[in-house]
Amino acid sequence: MRIAMLTPAPDYGADFDWAFDNQADALKAAGAEVRGVPWTAFDSPSDFDLVLPLVAWGYHLRHAEWLAFLDRAEAEGWPMINPPALLRWNSDKAYLRELEAKGIAAVPTLEVDHLNEAALAAAHGVLGAAEVVIKPPVSAGAWGTYRLKPGEPLPQEVHGQRMLVQPWLGAVVEEGEYSLILLGGRLSHCVAKRPKAGDFRVQPYHGGTTEAAELPEGALALAEAALAEAPAKATYARVDLIRGTTGELQLMELELIEPALFLECEPTAAANFAAAILSEGLA
Repeated sequence: MRIAMLTPAPDYGADFDWAFDNQADALKAAGAEVRGVPWTAFDSPSDFDLVLPLVAWGYHLRHAEWLAFLDRAEAEGWPMINPPALLRWNSDKAYLRELEAKGIAAVPTLEVDHLNEAALAAAHGVLGAAEVVIKPPVSAGAWGTYRLKPGEPLPQEVHGQRMLVQPWLGAVVEEGEYSLILLGGRLSHCVAKRPKAGDFRVQPYHGGTTEAAELPEGALALAEAALAEAPAKATYARVDLIRGTTGELQLMELELIEPALFLECEPTAAANFAAAILSEGLA
């Protein structure tokens, strides 16, 4: 099977080789041919049997271009996993409000069209939180995300921008986030992600750590319920959960576009990943 794995634009400037190699090696070990192609330069899938956007980093910086890319993929029926409709929906974190409205236990999320001091003060009141986290609805890797303690000013670079506001949850530094990796609709493994001392961002490039973890009670049911409300089936998915203020698990994010899948944290994960992708490609 010939697979195109979409990679960042040439000018993105980040080292993506670790992610590409990790996933590409798993597929190659299962007999596939894998070639990396920048998503901004991908013209036609005619030379490939499958298109995977698993390293399409930087799409959040060129969102209109990304949406047009997905529109074309959908219109032309590209063999893309995950499918364009799911990628489009997952590109904007406003889906959290949609899931919350459908009864999914998610971190309470407010969407503000033009964030300013008055809107932020109103959000504090609605959420009942003295401390909040603000983030762009189209983002990746904690880009544009800020923790605001009581009395801290709104960062100038987000003033007037469309933003999401959520309550600060201390569990991120006390217990960490849990990530459930589901491949082919089945749980593959679970990891815990924790920030470095003095930070709240759990990504490795911000100093965070990741390690294999026992599955918390109720986590899989919540993950499956959230994925069931998505507009299409996810062949690969990472579901990020965190404990809320009263100890219940809440959905933090669904990562369905280019998630780190932490294949290195579980001995069978690479084989699970390859089997899920290739099985879907042959279906």
